[in-house]
Amino acid sequence: MASLKPVPCRNDVPADDRDRRIAELEAENERLRRIRDALIVRVESGSSHKPEPYAAFEHSVVLAEQVRERTEALNQTMEELKASNKALSRARVEAETTRQRLSDAIESIADGFVLFDHQHRLIQSNSRFRSYWRHAGVEVPESGTTIADVKRQAVSSGLVVEEHSHPDSEGVVFLLANDRWVQMTERPTREGGLVVLYSDITDVKNSEMARRIKALEESERWIRVVTDHVPALIAYVGADLTVQFCNKVYESWYGRNGESPLGKSLDEVHSVDLYQRLLPQVRQALAGSSVTFEFEECGEQGDVRYMLRSYVPNIDEEGSVTGFFVLIRDITDRRKTALALEQAYDNLERRVKERTSALTGLNNQLRQEITERAAVEARLRDAKLEAERANLSKTKFLAAVSHDLLQPLNAARLFTSALLEQSFGPKAEGLVRSVSTSLDDVENLLGTLVDISKLDAGVIKPDVTAFDLRDLLNNIAREFRQMAMAEGLRLDFVASSAIVESDSQLLARILRNFLTNAICYTGNGRILLGCRRRKDHVLLQVWDTGPGIPEDKLTEIFQEFKRIRPAGSQPDKGLGLGLAIVDKISRILGHAVSVSSIEGKGSVFSVKVPLGQLQPKRPAADQNRTESFDGGLGGARIWVIDNDQSICQGMKTLLEGWDCRVVTAVSLEDLERQLDPADSPVDLILADYHLDNDDNGVDVVAEINGRRRCPAPVVMITANYTNELKQHIRELGHLLMNKPVKPLKLRSVLSHLLRS
Repeated sequence: MASLKPVPCRNDVPADDRDRRIAELEAENERLRRIRDALIVRVESGSSHKPEPYAAFEHSVVLAEQVRERTEALNQTMEELKASNKALSRARVEAETTRQRLSDAIESIADGFVLFDHQHRLIQSNSRFRSYWRHAGVEVPESGTTIADVKRQAVSSGLVVEEHSHPDSEGVVFLLANDRWVQMTERPTREGGLVVLYSDITDVKNSEMARRIKALEESERWIRVVTDHVPALIAYVGADLTVQFCNKVYESWYGRNGESPLGKSLDEVHSVDLYQRLLPQVRQALAGSSVTFEFEECGEQGDVRYMLRSYVPNIDEEGSVTGFFVLIRDITDRRKTALALEQAYDNLERRVKERTSALTGLNNQLRQEITERAAVEARLRDAKLEAERANLSKTKFLAAVSHDLLQPLNAARLFTSALLEQSFGPKAEGLVRSVSTSLDDVENLLGTLVDISKLDAGVIKPDVTAFDLRDLLNNIAREFRQMAMAEGLRLDFVASSAIVESDSQLLARILRNFLTNAICYTGNGRILLGCRRRKDHVLLQVWDTGPGIPEDKLTEIFQEFKRIRPAGSQPDKGLGLGLAIVDKISRILGHAVSVSSIEGKGSVFSVKVPLGQLQPKRPAADQNRTESFDGGLGGARIWVIDNDQSICQGMKTLLEGWDCRVVTAVSLEDLERQLDPADSPVDLILADYHLDNDDNGVDVVAEINGRRRCPAPVVMITANYTNELKQHIRELGHLLMNKPVKPLKLRSVLSHLLRS
């Protein structure tokens, strides 16, 4: 007889299987009872093989024991089944409770919630999701609706007005019929289903729009500040020939009877005659062509001015012209200056016949420089107008100013410096000095505007190193001592050899601005440049005996375009940005700037610079030069590499005036046509960083010195002010000078290099 084992019961067995199993066990139990009864009867009634009474009793006891064991096993199984039923009931209650809690949780979600099964058919949604449909008066999708049908129904019913998606953003954003914005995000479930959340992001979108509007307004404000201080007439004319934007200079020139030209048509802004003269160029611009031309015109007060105009079309993404940019420069003074230079040239030709050839070439070079400056100004205007079309990118505009405009300024400075060293007579020398002074004014104003804008834009990054103050202070004192003497002032200087931690160029700019202000506002007396050493820092100070500053103005002087001009003082040509630049640079460097003043006695400006420690210097390479230049630059062999012919000619004229032997080239190939770079003697190479055909001066001088047995020292000249380039050139062991190059500083650098 087979033994009856207890059958384990699991709580997860389905109810039908459990009932079937119970019925089978009860049938088995009944069969076992019948077998037991039959065995007992057989034992008691057997005739042929009757055992002994004891044996029969023993056998019945065994059978009874087996029946008892199976009965107990059956009872135990029944108890386990009952316990399983109770556990199943509890599980059903808990499952129902969990389901209710899940429904409550889904309902409590602030976002719209939708659950789809593995076939992407709608199973469950919360009231937030259903409210989107009810508010729009649209029937809510029923259970079993596919996700594709839900989306199609939302669009066709008008619930979804707009749909926006971006590869880098999470989910899709919809604009609903009730002007609310929702973001849809999808997450798969483990069973292959899908959970979709619809989050209301209306407040986020509104906040983002407000930030964009604020940023746009700030950008427009800065563009307005820049254009209003550019000495040119700037405007934008729409395709309907109405003036949609203009700066203050344009408004002042064309504002008839005090009325602004904004919103007016060109035929209303200009006189009938001038409008008819301008109409062909206007049509060219509206046809998509850039045009530059010169016109003589009369102002409202009757003054006649000569204007250089540029029209640059504004073309949208579809290729249609939506308007054109207008840039007008008053070149009356320049034309008068050119005429005066021509007259001076004629006089000099009659007086000094032996210099006819040199002066003729120089005069032609000046004319070419004027033409090139006009071309550079046109490129600058094009760059600025292109920047306005591309959301008025101030950074790109400043980069164009820094590079393109500094090129002709650099060339003009070289020519005027060379002219100043020649003897042409008092009248001609006065004209040349006037040109040089005008270039200085343009350079200072442009440099100041570019610097303040770069500081605001975060373009300038400090290059902080440890250095000796000795050379910095000596150079600045030497530079400003002549300026002070020219103003009848005395500049005293207290030297210092302290080691400080700062950016030498930015720190020098702070001190130069202090000294410039001191010379500008000190009528008579003296100025002192020095420093006071403290425990962990040095105070660099500039003292003056000027009129002083009122106490309530001490903070105002560091604001942009703020100038405190004492009564009776002469007007200056500055913009009131010098101390504003000082304040911004000091913040970048982390150097505290302070000022104290007593009215009627003078002022003292101070900058606090931390002390530093010099790093060990690597031994300098022996240049193995055979000549000594202790007596000056006479005989120095210098190669000049610059892609601008005017700068090459200007540098050659200036250096030959210092008795140098100069070879100029616009590229390495040009230099190779004139000499052998590997063997020809050279004492120093002056190279421009930006060359034509994507070449740069660093690669060119590396190619030259790579061929030579003894590399030549290099001075790299550039209009690029980035720290990356400065660090790169420093690592190569070259000296770096920024455009426009100051001739006195260039001569000092050359003397230092040629003596070392």
